[in-house]
Amino acid sequence: MTGTSHTGIRAPLLEATGLDVAVVDRVLLRGITFAVRPGEVWALLGANGAGKTTLLHTLIGVHAPATGTLRLDGRSLGDWTPLDAARRRAFLPQFVHDAFPASVLDIVLTGRHPHLSRLAWESGDDERVARAALAALDLGVLAARDVTTLSGGERRRVAIAALLAQQAPLLILDEPVAHLDLHHQIAVLAHLATLARDAGHGVLFSVHDPNLATRFATHALLLSSAGALAGPIAQVLDAARLSVAYRHPLVAVEVGGRIVYVPE
Repeated sequence: MTGTSHTGIRAPLLEATGLDVAVVDRVLLRGITFAVRPGEVWALLGANGAGKTTLLHTLIGVHAPATGTLRLDGRSLGDWTPLDAARRRAFLPQFVHDAFPASVLDIVLTGRHPHLSRLAWESGDDERVARAALAALDLGVLAARDVTTLSGGERRRVAIAALLAQQAPLLILDEPVAHLDLHHQIAVLAHLATLARDAGHGVLFSVHDPNLATRFATHALLLSSAGALAGPIAQVLDAARLSVAYRHPLVAVEVGGRIVYVPE
């Protein structure tokens, strides 16, 4: 299980080595190598079609890599049962569809299912975890609402709350702030960063805005026509590399002591 090596570096929660990712006969990504450790927040960036979602699906085992290895908490990803893997990492897909009416609280309680025995019902402790997740996402007053009556942004936060209720050490999120207003974009990413800093979670999220990445992430994985680059965010993101990745010239501007990237 996850621990600290004799060098003081914490063992990875997720480790990818030499991944090639292909769809049908087209190779989207080559040689992806990086590791998410406890306390780190990784931002995955790249233009539409760069392969971000396909890579995330590969990292959770939904899409098989063409080559390379994946390790979850020190073990080959294929050695984990789905239930045990769900206790170690939680995944938020890009799109979540609610086919049936259910209360917001019931939806968030689904995040507790990996921790329940086969025929068990949710306990009072499970409900407390779910309500804490709702409170963290500013959704406490909506607990009894039918989820199908919510706005797109509210529903997105409900899905994130269910992910938080899963209480997995590794959180992987595909565009978590899509459909959110500015206030909730900041609040969600700030909460994820706090979980990494204070509780030792590892976080990997895809995002289009490089300024959100530089504000909240410690590390970045940038996908572009020049190849994939991974590492501490200050070493990966700059105006030149982002301009190549997004196929539009960007410039770095200092605002309030922080570097932000804006279109030229």
